[in-house]
Amino acid sequence: MLAFFYDLPELVFLQNALIASLLCSVTSGIVGTYVVLRRISYIAAAMAHSLLGGIGVAKYLSSAYGIKWMTPQLGALIAGLLSAAVIGWITLKSKERADTVISAFWAAGMSIGIIAIHAAPGYSEDLMSYLFGNILMVSNERLWLLGIFSLILVALTILFYRQTVSVSFDEEFAMSRGVKIEFYYMMLLVLTALTVVFSIEAVGILMVFSLLTLPVAIASHFFNRVWKIMLASVLIGFVSTVSGLVVSYALNIPSGAFTILILSSAYFFLSILAILRKGK
Repeated sequence: MLAFFYDLPELVFLQNALIASLLCSVTSGIVGTYVVLRRISYIAAAMAHSLLGGIGVAKYLSSAYGIKWMTPQLGALIAGLLSAAVIGWITLKSKERADTVISAFWAAGMSIGIIAIHAAPGYSEDLMSYLFGNILMVSNERLWLLGIFSLILVALTILFYRQTVSVSFDEEFAMSRGVKIEFYYMMLLVLTALTVVFSIEAVGILMVFSLLTLPVAIASHFFNRVWKIMLASVLIGFVSTVSGLVVSYALNIPSGAFTILILSSAYFFLSILAILRKGK
């Protein structure tokens, strides 16, 4: 296990992975707190799975038609923002059951992605990293983008903290205080989409939803105040991500999967402990 720390000063990709772990923990901890409080976890999951459609289409256009600038990262970004806009509009304006429409959007995104990936000439296995994540492969460019987004997210959180918290807890009260509910709701969806896009290299599409929600769920066992939950979620996410990174480096197993296993185990343990305490 100590091999990671021995090699860390000399290997740049390990340093990048450690920085990415911190930045992903910051973005997931902040946005995840609002996602859980607002009870839109299923929307975040739908966004995450719809990214496969954007990645698959981008890969197909790049391979079949030589559109080299259409990278999987750009495809994921477009799909994420599009899903935020469509899901936001549906949940705010549509008379249809929101959960049914969002489930259809989720399935459609996954289906489009699978078909496009299958049809893409010369499909390579590097796309598997988008499904399961590989934080050791995070590039310098990706790290800069994640860092800039983290700074913007922290700034927005500080500027609009009261509004976003009031919208998350009590829409009617927030509306009576003149808070623009729809604006902050859409802002939250866009930030959620961007967080998912920038986190998929760490834990992958299939598990990024857990990185958003599990640290918050664990922190909620210890704290009630939103800002405390947020800070604790960042710390929990960072510790679990680094733990997954260290173990994966030593045992050659997927870091994203082990990270989520750590978080899931901690959550189940605390939940069972809470039930036993209530029983007494």
